[in-house]
Amino acid sequence: MEVSVLNIKGQETGRKVTLNEGIFGIEPNDHVVYLDVKRYLAAQRQGTAKSKERSEISGSTRKLGRQKGGGGARHGDINSPLLRGGGRVFGPKPRDYSIKLNKKVKQLARKSALTYKAQENAIVVVEDFNIEAPKTKEIINIAKNLKVDDKKILLLLPENNKNVYLSARNLQRTKVMEASTVSTYNVMNADVLVVTEKSLEVIEGVLG
Repeated sequence: MEVSVLNIKGQETGRKVTLNEGIFGIEPNDHVVYLDVKRYLAAQRQGTAKSKERSEISGSTRKLGRQKGGGGARHGDINSPLLRGGGRVFGPKPRDYSIKLNKKVKQLARKSALTYKAQENAIVVVEDFNIEAPKTKEIINIAKNLKVDDKKILLLLPENNKNVYLSARNLQRTKVMEASTVSTYNVMNADVLVVTEKSLEVIEGVLG
């Protein structure tokens, strides 16, 4: 599949790049995409939720009433889960939510996500560019020139570029990532991928 290379003004440069069929043209696997997205979201969870059980409540351990003859149910101490202010039964405890997936499964998931974007013609290739100073307006203008300013954008760069990152940081619908760290979730969560030429080489190096 061939894609025209644009400059940041939205004009065609006259060059075309061929997207690697082994990455952007495979048979997508929906279940693997689901597993990798689930893994990504699980890793975002802190897992610090905690409630106190009966033994952890600060309260008297004195028995509240007689075992028999009180005319009601039997109670132990005031920390009973049956009483207001008592411990919680089977409450949450700190835990690790992370899910482990094999490397090949994660690679297949990313390839599947990239293939979906290629099938939707949602990949825009731009020539490599740089921003001299952090300016949000620069990224807004680039998005307008590329006619993607009304979409959720994932901008992939070959390496960390502080000025580009800072320029896009305040834009809710624009996310900047290094091509080598792109995840299935980020690809699927975006409406369009804006990829620089060198980023394509990085993606092929990682997934090829």
